[in-house]
Amino acid sequence: MDWALALAVMVGLILTLMGVGVPVAFAFFATNIVCLYLFMGGSVGVVQMVTNFGDAVALHALTPMPLFLIMGSLFFRSGLGDGVFKAIDLCIGNLRARLSYLVVLAGAVFASLSGSSLANTGMMGSSMVPEMLRRGYKPHMVYGPVLGAGGLAVIIPPSSLAVLLGSLAQIDVGALLIAGFLPGLLLTLLYITLIAVQAAVDIDAAPQYDAPRATLREKLAAILVNVVPMGVIVFLVVGTIILGVASPTESAALGCLGVMALLPVYRRFSWSVVWKSLDDAMKVTGMTFLIIAASTTFAQILAFSGASGGMIDWFVSFHWSPYAMLAVVLVVILLLGMFMDQLSMMLITLPIFFPIAHSLGFDPVWFGLILLLSYEVGFTTPPFGLLLFVMLGVAPPGMKLGTVARAALPYILCTILLIVLIVAFPWLALWLPRLM
Repeated sequence: MDWALALAVMVGLILTLMGVGVPVAFAFFATNIVCLYLFMGGSVGVVQMVTNFGDAVALHALTPMPLFLIMGSLFFRSGLGDGVFKAIDLCIGNLRARLSYLVVLAGAVFASLSGSSLANTGMMGSSMVPEMLRRGYKPHMVYGPVLGAGGLAVIIPPSSLAVLLGSLAQIDVGALLIAGFLPGLLLTLLYITLIAVQAAVDIDAAPQYDAPRATLREKLAAILVNVVPMGVIVFLVVGTIILGVASPTESAALGCLGVMALLPVYRRFSWSVVWKSLDDAMKVTGMTFLIIAASTTFAQILAFSGASGGMIDWFVSFHWSPYAMLAVVLVVILLLGMFMDQLSMMLITLPIFFPIAHSLGFDPVWFGLILLLSYEVGFTTPPFGLLLFVMLGVAPPGMKLGTVARAALPYILCTILLIVLIVAFPWLALWLPRLM
């Protein structure tokens, strides 16, 4: 069978099954079984797929994922974020659009403690959207910052999506996690600049009001009590990897221990919180491992059928520059992001795009971070961006998808600008990993 036909059959079958509502994992399993009979000798191939299950998930690189999920769930379910939120609010002062700034800054802090964009967006949206609307903020100053801040969890470590990408692509998970730290801070600054410009252009978009004033001593006390301990958690996760004293798995365990130690200190400890956090992590981890097992066989079938090799040869035959080919890859991901969730996109595109990246000589960590940013854009692109629906869930009744999507557009452009900067200046992504 021609490689293009094999690729069309495999990808088309997956898209069709997901389009009619079949869960991602089962769509991959069904596609695998059909294609195993087409390309790999039927029942022999199915036996091989079952044999692959254990090897697919028994990867040391995947170990940080459940630990990061536990850490983030403990942080949100216990309410530890409340003190951080109030401390940042106290320090911002009486700025115009202060609540928009608060959302972005608090979102960046929470991203470094949760690793989940959905949790980040849900928490920021439910806690801030009603207050911002009550203060007379226009929709783009309300929903845009929440969506932008939610997406920061994709690249600011610890990112569960980064752990999954690194494991599937077989690249250094620790390096990929650290690579997102500096770009994550830069993206936060781009968001802050955007808010400042929007507030200056339309002064009615974020009406100014008298906020509670605090002395310098009160601000320092709030930071010392509420923010510094969380900074220690961030150091346990990120700093220990950079210094080389802990692997990603060990740093994730240290992060969990750090959050557990803070719970009794802030009188937030309860066995109910611990149990619910473990339950959250178990559900997500089980689902993810099932999908990984299916996607591993999918990648093998792609290679066995000749689809991967044919795709690479066809792509290279255009003799474009590597960066022109990179642009094509990014456009494909951005288009897919309009219709698919990030996990589905990752599972379909990684077996195709990473071999192409290797053939073009791209650094795998650099390329992986660019893919993560591209997937982040997909979180907020209509009509199926997941964060858009999370936002609609916390918005007042009657809020339209188009209004939320227009609010997200400037933040999408900021992310695309960051991708361009990382392409132009690779050290933004590679400087910290090279210090490891």
